Amino acid sequence: MSFINEKLDKFEQYIKNKRVAIIGLGISNIPLLDYLHNLGCFVSVFDKRELEKLDKNAVNKIHNYNFELYYGPEAMQHLTNFTMIFRSPSCRPDTPEVIAEVERGAILTSEIEMLMKTCPGTIIGITGSDGKTTTTNIIYYILKEKGYNCYLGGNIGIPLFTKVREMTPEDIVVLELSSFQLMDMQVSPHISVITNISPNHLDIHKSYDEYIDSKKNIFKNQTEKDILVINYDNEITKNFKSEANGKVIYFSRKQKLDNGIICDCGIIKSCEDKLRRHILNTKDIILRGVHNHENICAAIAATSSLVEPEIQAEAIKKFKGVEHRIEFIREINGVKWYNDSIGTSPTRTIAGLNSFDEKIVLIAGGYDKHLDYTPIAKPIVSNVSSLILMGATAPKIEEAVKEELEMQGKEMPIYHCNTLKETVDKAYEIANSGEIVLFSPASASFDMFKNFEDRGNQFKELVNNLNI
Repeated sequence: MSFINEKLDKFEQYIKNKRVAIIGLGISNIPLLDYLHNLGCFVSVFDKRELEKLDKNAVNKIHNYNFELYYGPEAMQHLTNFTMIFRSPSCRPDTPEVIAEVERGAILTSEIEMLMKTCPGTIIGITGSDGKTTTTNIIYYILKEKGYNCYLGGNIGIPLFTKVREMTPEDIVVLELSSFQLMDMQVSPHISVITNISPNHLDIHKSYDEYIDSKKNIFKNQTEKDILVINYDNEITKNFKSEANGKVIYFSRKQKLDNGIICDCGIIKSCEDKLRRHILNTKDIILRGVHNHENICAAIAATSSLVEPEIQAEAIKKFKGVEHRIEFIREINGVKWYNDSIGTSPTRTIAGLNSFDEKIVLIAGGYDKHLDYTPIAKPIVSNVSSLILMGATAPKIEEAVKEELEMQGKEMPIYHCNTLKETVDKAYEIANSGEIVLFSPASASFDMFKNFEDRGNQFKELVNNLNI
């Protein structure tokens, strides 16, 4: 007998022929157009961007389906009389027009929340300030090595809610979840992972506390049957254990835990009641950087109830990493070039700097998320031979580095450039054989680029065109 998804059936019966609002015509919401049209819903789409910045194919589909489209700064004024609202991660749930509509009786949800509510299989969710994409991909890779039928989505991959109909109870869904997706989440994954928490996205979140509280939603709705994987070395995540409803598994790179997954003396080990079992040697790992040892420990902890240690180890040994994360591009005249465009915050770039023994020519700077750049100064002074800066955060980074140089009585060449091409040309000019050129901006990308992927791709293209 084939599986019948009663939760999805119930939802579709409820929403059929109802008025539905879609806020934000982004990647996660575009598949909803076909889905809601097939259910006979009366759909209105809202987006604060101007028409020319919206996805052209999606706009054509809206017109073909006779859906309503409101765009521009005043679009949300038309948000009235809806049964359900699907918000994109870019729309805060406390937007005044959204609050007013919810008070009138509308149900506020999102593509990712409805996926989690109707998915028949096991859900593993991963969040954190740094390392969540790599950890998510390692978990997915381990599960595929074991032979599970898996789906990869959330903040990466493809939107999965419209794929729920083909899922079964035996399937596993692996989701990377951002703080924006988690802000008002009413459901939690069966296995939740928090890699770490440090200040991030403070240009959008009202406070650091709000950011932390958003992350907590990944486990707040768990039951006693569920699992929470948290970083023992991070003071914020370490203390989440007291708020957890299910089993807690710690991972650590710095402590010899009695229970959990640790990286100790170059060996990743599983610990249970002070008994330690070796899983693999870090020398067998392709990924560079000790921060990736933490990501691997988190992935092992998350899959420990589903996959044997031997299979976990084999999968990790073969895992080559994720694009834009300390990604080797090429070597020119003895200089190795790396793309770490995912370095959207100081903590990410610090991890990148600590991944190399060689001296580094660092290219940094970008959009300002109102973060503190003081912590990045010491790692730059310790690891960098020359610093090349661009973007709005360039003065902040320079000020922090100059103060540290003065304290240590050192000097360092600091260059300013106006474009990414100028930074690449300058790095090509000054880098010496045996050095690393690392593009890790420690800043967001939205000043000059669509996103960090666009930024990284442009950097790779410029590097690959060097010396041709």
